[in-house]
Amino acid sequence: MLLENSGVSQLAADAVLVIHFCFVAFVLGGLALTWTGAMLGWKWVRNFWFRIAHVAAICFVAAEALLGVICPLTLWEDALRGTTSDSGFIERWLHRVMFYHLPEWAFTLAYVAFALVVVLTYWLVPPARNLNRNSAP
Repeated sequence: MLLENSGVSQLAADAVLVIHFCFVAFVLGGLALTWTGAMLGWKWVRNFWFRIAHVAAICFVAAEALLGVICPLTLWEDALRGTTSDSGFIERWLHRVMFYHLPEWAFTLAYVAFALVVVLTYWLVPPARNLNRNSAP
């Protein structure tokens, strides 16, 4: 078992925070890249698995918010950090980018609205369909 405030647990907490940041970047950046790619003709933004993963990611976040569930990544990071008040470089800067002090309803509204925009984008910029991968060009 990791000791609260140990260097190993703080490193693990930083790793969870970086993963959380990457998840947020995927959700936010995925929408921007989809629209940019649609306008510039980038074929990869119509990849079915990329688009499904993107819709699923934000729908998961919106569902958590609607159900009042705290994000598991936040819970894991908090559990690993324990009660320490010494924040390291990664924690200090990523927390400033990712976490804001607003009422919970504001986050729920933002997550649900963003999810609706992502679903609408899925419909307006649909993924490509590769019906026959083995056919000759």
